[in-house]
Formats: sequence, structure tokens, C-alpha cells
Amino acid sequence: MERLMIRGLFLLCVSLFPFAVKTPKYKEMLIVFFSKGVLSILLDTYVVNTGRVKYPIRPMPKIFSTNILYDLFFFPILSIFWVRQTYHDKIPYILLKSLTWSVPMSILQWFMEKKTDLFEWKKWSILHTFASVNFTLFTIRALVGLVKKFSKHSSLE
Repeated sequence: MERLMIRGLFLLCVSLFPFAVKTPKYKEMLIVFFSKGVLSILLDTYVVNTGRVKYPIRPMPKIFSTNILYDLFFFPILSIFWVRQTYHDKIPYILLKSLTWSVPMSILQWFMEKKTDLFEWKKWSILHTFASVNFTLFTIRALVGLVKKFSKHSSLE
């Protein structure tokens, strides 16, 4: 069952990617995609290597200790949609909209941890997930803010 879920998630990511980056600001969205992938893999590697989370069923288990599908495809694609949703917002609305992403993701991960063997929380909880999702969302959104600021002042465009 879990392998089928992983294949389904892969197909979902492949089908969503073109829609995620299809925007006039596709360069910024690619920056979001790759930055979120790097940030996710760094954080997840730390979490796995410190024994907080374990991924018993994952793609390429002999090579990676993390679930690279989540880290390098799923979360980066969701982050693109997050940035697109908050692109013109001020900080209060960004904070409010972050809850529309972090709360469902935290609840879904909590539910999946209980009902599947995709991952196991050892020294982890739903609050850790909530905090880490928000941390990465805000970090990526801040990066986009910096890119927007420097793009305005750039003579290249």
C-alpha cells in the first residue's frame, strides 16, 4: 500500500510541476523550487540522523536515509503554490495564510504517521511538524522577498 502511495505522490508531483512554474515569474518559482529542496533535504537529513524521524519505506533506500520524494519534489512544489498565494501580501496576511498550509500539512502527517509505515516519529510530534513547516515556508517566502527587492533595483531586467 505504501509503495502505491509513493508512486501516486510521484505522479502527482510530475503532473503538478508544469502548473506550478507556469507563471510570468517562472524564474522566481524555480528559485523557490530548488531552494526549498535544498532546505528540506538539509533539515530532514538532520532530523533523520538525530533519530527523530525514520522513513522505513522510501524511494532509493540504499542511497538516501530521507524520503527524497517529499524533500525534493512534493514540498518544493507546495512551496511554489504557497509563494504564489502570498506573492503580493504583507506580513500579517502571510502569517495568516501560513496556517492554511501548515495546519493541514501537520494534521495530514500526524494521521499518516499513525496509519501508514511511510515514516515513524521517534522524538517528533505534530508540533514539531507545524513548526518546521512554518519555518521553511517563512524562510522561502523571505527569500522571494529578497529576490523581488533586488530584481526591482537590477539593471538587467
